[in-house]
Amino acid sequence: MRAPKGFTLIELLIVVAIIGIIAAIAIPGLLRARVSANESATIGDIRTVISAQYTYHHSNAGHYGVLTCLSTPADANCIPGYSATAPPFLDVLIASAASKSGYDRTSLYGPVPGGAQAGDRDEFCYQAKPTIPNRTGVRSFGGDAGGVIGETIGNVDCCNPAGVRVPGTCPAMR
Repeated sequence: MRAPKGFTLIELLIVVAIIGIIAAIAIPGLLRARVSANESATIGDIRTVISAQYTYHHSNAGHYGVLTCLSTPADANCIPGYSATAPPFLDVLIASAASKSGYDRTSLYGPVPGGAQAGDRDEFCYQAKPTIPNRTGVRSFGGDAGGVIGETIGNVDCCNPAGVRVPGTCPAMR
């Protein structure tokens, strides 16, 4: 007689249990890697916005601009005489993203300086808070005209309504 071919139910259950144990070990590591990637992408975007603001500042009589002016500087409310064929200071995707890489992003500005264009500002602060705290990100970030990026744990505002990073709430990154 021939021996039956195939696996027994016990053997299959052991394999399923081993796969479950491996998954239980691997999934938290993957979630931490995703959070780390989201945070790194957000910090990179804040650096990009700060750099674009500095370049805009030097091209616009010492004024910073709202994000739409950085992505379309030839707009009537932005830099007077700026050529429509000249490159923008900031990519449209970053300028228009209210939510990206698991973070909700907002820009806050100081008031319009006297005699300036509607898109001009003396202060700016760009902040990002996790969309789902402890799932898409653990820290909140903010960067302002001082060129410093601050961080704090949790879903906290790093910028005040006047467009300035709040150092007590959101200290500089190390």
